[in-house]
Amino acid sequence: MTSDDPAPDGGTTDEVSSGAADGGALDPWGSATVDDYRNLFEEFGIEEFDAIIDRVPDPHYLMRRGVIFGHRGYDAVADAMRNGEDVAALSGFMPTGDPHIGHKLVFDELIWHQEHGADTYGLIADLEAHSARGMTWAEIDEHARDYLLSLIALGFDAEEGTLYRQSTNRELQDLAFELGAKARFAEFEGIYGFGGSTSVSHMQSVVTQMADILYPQVVDGPKPTVIPVGPDQDPHVRFARDIAARMRYFRVTEAFASFELDDDERRVVAAVYDDREAYVADAGTPRCEEAAEYLRETRGGIGAAPDVVDSTVEKLENGGKEPLRPRLRFLDRNATEEAFEALIEAVPGEKRVFEEHVDAFDLDRGAAEELAREVELDHDGYGFLPPSSIYHRFMTGLTGGKMSSSEPASHISLLDDPEDGYDKVMAATTGGRDTAEEQRELGGRADECPVYELYAYLLAGDDDDFAEQVYDECVGGERLCGDCKAQAAGLMREFLSEHRERREEAEELLAELDVDLDVDADRRGVAPSAEE
Repeated sequence: MTSDDPAPDGGTTDEVSSGAADGGALDPWGSATVDDYRNLFEEFGIEEFDAIIDRVPDPHYLMRRGVIFGHRGYDAVADAMRNGEDVAALSGFMPTGDPHIGHKLVFDELIWHQEHGADTYGLIADLEAHSARGMTWAEIDEHARDYLLSLIALGFDAEEGTLYRQSTNRELQDLAFELGAKARFAEFEGIYGFGGSTSVSHMQSVVTQMADILYPQVVDGPKPTVIPVGPDQDPHVRFARDIAARMRYFRVTEAFASFELDDDERRVVAAVYDDREAYVADAGTPRCEEAAEYLRETRGGIGAAPDVVDSTVEKLENGGKEPLRPRLRFLDRNATEEAFEALIEAVPGEKRVFEEHVDAFDLDRGAAEELAREVELDHDGYGFLPPSSIYHRFMTGLTGGKMSSSEPASHISLLDDPEDGYDKVMAATTGGRDTAEEQRELGGRADECPVYELYAYLLAGDDDDFAEQVYDECVGGERLCGDCKAQAAGLMREFLSEHRERREEAEELLAELDVDLDVDADRRGVAPSAEE
């Protein structure tokens, strides 16, 4: 969820696992870039953003141009914005270097959500920077100031939004402590590859990031919340969604009888129930044993794994003559005795009460979820909604390949002198042909060009026509690389010059905010704690 070294998404090239393209893991502290975004849809369950863009009010140009390519659960955020309901947006920045054009993408996404009514949070992940990157508190203080100044200079309304540092937010730390009770070391091993040499502080910083992701729902109640990140940060999002579910008092599921089914078994029973006219005379009263016999005979048509079918048959047989009857089940996860009793009382209509669950026959799924949340909130629970996320592509380094903080020519810092920014663009690699004649005849390779990416991601701003013109002229052979770079370099110089002026204007506002910019003063003498 946080970012440091230059990469296009506000994430970093030092934080992406090479395994994503080869069927491996996404690692927030990896060392390569994602080569094939399509694999992320199949392997990690990231959904295509194009499928929901029509539900987004006034989509940002990063959405329209496919820079934002994927999401988890963003439809809930989009629907809430469209309906004028409460939403939140949050992202964090690990202050290990200067803010750069990659961070600007995340800044822009936060600002866009704020402009569309979201409660917006920008945080400095200083605990992670100290524990995972070995940054001193003095270094963190310096970089934190630069991140906040750039965010405000780009348009973040600090009076309407919330800015904070992990290390000075006690409410956040208390939440992290509570969430940590639901996390297990085996998960840190499986998700992040942590082992015996991993410091406790590093693990604690991950739990703090889970708290960051859920923090907007603690401040002002449960609401759809989006976390704009690069795909390298997806493990944090998935872990936070799991932790949010574990914190809930109740889990609402579909059920068909008094016994429990897992998700795969439930799908099988649902299919068998839908086919009930094929094996009972009265479709209104199918029995478990009748469904078991039908499933045993037609198992090939269900499409489930053999072991799932076998376990489902066994449970149905054990159900005997009990009727199969759809209902919604409230499973007791973490509820207090008082909360469970209150739920029983609140469920309307016909119900069945068991030791650890309540079955309701007169509620639809949405009403059941809302009822469970209301009871939880009334009894000091959090009632978390699963956090959503949007994912954006990684930008190519100006020198080709990946961006790297160790190669200044490969990226542009938001603190660069405007003339230095101009020179970096003029020296950038392009997707052009070897000669002007070949360029005119074959056209340029805009899809492989770092300079064109500058137009699409930054320099064209909200002007889609301009971005399309640059692209069409390039691939059509009308635009030559020298002129294209000169135009881009001039626009970059103008952007950096304007940004510098706005940062100076933001100084006064930042001084008035309740954000501690001198944490080092209270921590001098504390050594960095990153692993060797």
